[in-house]
Amino acid sequence: MEIKWYGHSCFLLTSSRGTRILMDPCSPDTGYALGPIQADAVTCSHDHYDHNYVPAAVENPMIIRGPGEHLVKDTLIKGVPTWHDDAQGGKRGPNMMYIVQMDDMRILHAGDIGHLPDEESLGMIGDIDVFLVPVGGVYTINYLQALEMANMLRPSVVIPMHYKTPHCTVDLGELAPFISTAKDCKIHRLNQSEATLSRESLGEDRVLVLDYEK
Repeated sequence: MEIKWYGHSCFLLTSSRGTRILMDPCSPDTGYALGPIQADAVTCSHDHYDHNYVPAAVENPMIIRGPGEHLVKDTLIKGVPTWHDDAQGGKRGPNMMYIVQMDDMRILHAGDIGHLPDEESLGMIGDIDVFLVPVGGVYTINYLQALEMANMLRPSVVIPMHYKTPHCTVDLGELAPFISTAKDCKIHRLNQSEATLSRESLGEDRVLVLDYEK
């Protein structure tokens, strides 16, 4: 599987058979430039401008916005409903996490989750290999809660997202506190926006930091 970070919470997952899943595409108003991206499906965790910029995708993709299972060629996507805040949606509404089963791996994109998952949600999630988690706080869980959630799920790889960068216009916390607190993990800064992951190469307790490339 190839994974590319387009900034903010936007990732493109590409399977070994070429299936392309674009997750949480963000509007150019966030400071990140998304050119036309070929995709078979687009997932949107919630209906905010920085997570639902569907026009970034071309080739008439399937648009996924809700819970349940969605089959896209060789890839199964499952939506798990949560909240965008710690008040059951009273402040910022609902949030959808998505589990992508691709190339014998299970990838969880947490969207803009605003609370730690309860036992019911953890049961729906199950085992996770790769965890894409917001760490910038303000509108989501903060970096300490992100680490706590990672400890609940025990993925092999954690990829932080949704934090302040020199390009980002959204008011968010920076990546540094998350990295400095993740002392028990192996930190890998790739200095590029893409990574190749496979079942054999996952390892354990790894944090992969991808760089935004304009």
